[in-house]
Amino acid sequence: MKKIKLVQQIVDGGVVAVLRADSAENVVRMAEQAIAGGIKIIEITMTVPFALQAIETLAKRYSSSDPSAENYAVIGSGTVLDPETARATILAGAEFVVAPCLNPETITLCNRYRVPVMPGVMTIQEIQTALELGADVVKLFPGNLYSPSMIKAIKGPLPQANVMPTGGVSLDNLGEWIKAGAVAVGIGSDLTNEAVKTGDYSTIAAKAAQYIAAYQESKQKQ
Repeated sequence: MKKIKLVQQIVDGGVVAVLRADSAENVVRMAEQAIAGGIKIIEITMTVPFALQAIETLAKRYSSSDPSAENYAVIGSGTVLDPETARATILAGAEFVVAPCLNPETITLCNRYRVPVMPGVMTIQEIQTALELGADVVKLFPGNLYSPSMIKAIKGPLPQANVMPTGGVSLDNLGEWIKAGAVAVGIGSDLTNEAVKTGDYSTIAAKAAQYIAAYQESKQKQ
């Protein structure tokens, strides 16, 4: 049942912060600011040095058990290329796993431990395979190669697919993706670019608040 609850929390959250940094300490700071700004679904990418330490730190600090709690957040892992890495992140506290591509063994591993897994896909064939393997959500990646109309095209033959575009989603087009049928969106560099350039991490909280407001407005229009 926990897996079902987590998938629902990801969909309800609507916006996933995809965080990359040059150190575990900095990605933790990014996560803290994103959460403060209202984004409660946090993806720590495995390209971050000592990413497992960052996941463990955040998993101990935040809890997914009570969405009304002050310390509520769902911490997951991203850029997971293989089942070995997926298992390591789960042991570190990750509650969902995101991959840039479709790796059947990774999906099998996550299903074994009842952890939501969102593989990266680009084609109808990959989406169908992901669904057959048991993925609840597929990540359309890189999203900047497509327009929101891609979701309508996907849902023609595969109306049961839950699609989350990642890459290229911005404040300007978030509403179009939600209107097209995205169950959630992944936000990466647009959320953190200014903070990385200036060293002022509070800008992440401000940007996160803008994304949450844009998402909520888009949902209200549906």
